[in-house]
Amino acid sequence: MTVSAIFSRRAVYGATLTLCAAGLYQFPTAKADPYSLPIASSGPVKTDTVSPATLSAQQLAKQVGYAQFTAPDWRVGPVRHMVMFRYTKDSTTAQRAEVSGRFLHLAQDSRRSDGKPVVVSIETGFQNSGEGADAGLQQAFLVTFRSEGDRNYYVGKPVVTDVAFIDPAHEAFKEFAGPYLEKVVAFDYPVAAVVTPEGTGAKSKKVHKTR
Repeated sequence: MTVSAIFSRRAVYGATLTLCAAGLYQFPTAKADPYSLPIASSGPVKTDTVSPATLSAQQLAKQVGYAQFTAPDWRVGPVRHMVMFRYTKDSTTAQRAEVSGRFLHLAQDSRRSDGKPVVVSIETGFQNSGEGADAGLQQAFLVTFRSEGDRNYYVGKPVVTDVAFIDPAHEAFKEFAGPYLEKVVAFDYPVAAVVTPEGTGAKSKKVHKTR
């Protein structure tokens, strides 16, 4: 590991620890909620029931083949991967900061075999809505990809099961983070349209391409 990479990790972890200390301890006690949606990222909540969305994605992956399904040019266009965490009650601030820091560093660690990055960007923040619809979730991450193929390679299981077509850095992160998470919710979407104030009254711009 290079010196710049070490300092980069320290900067990420330090900033995350500060955010945790300032934010997570202000949250009210989460109410019990067994709901989990592990279609895009596997979480600590295990279930024998496979969702229809997961089955559909698995069928498509097998139909076109993993090589095409995870290729960087498969369904090119911005894809958002939203992930929300509720930490276990006994996880410490330092442990939560480590989870958060490792997640953010996937922007640098997630790469293909040729060294090209998979992720465009990762951002994070802590729940501060007063609407009362947060379901006890504490921290959110938004990961952006250039294509569904990049998203599929990054996400891996449970849709892609062949390790040759799975991001090893993300898999390692999921193994590390699992013990500290009580609940994980994931929601993915290809960006279909973007509307800005300047575009009011005009047709929204279609940005996602299918293949």
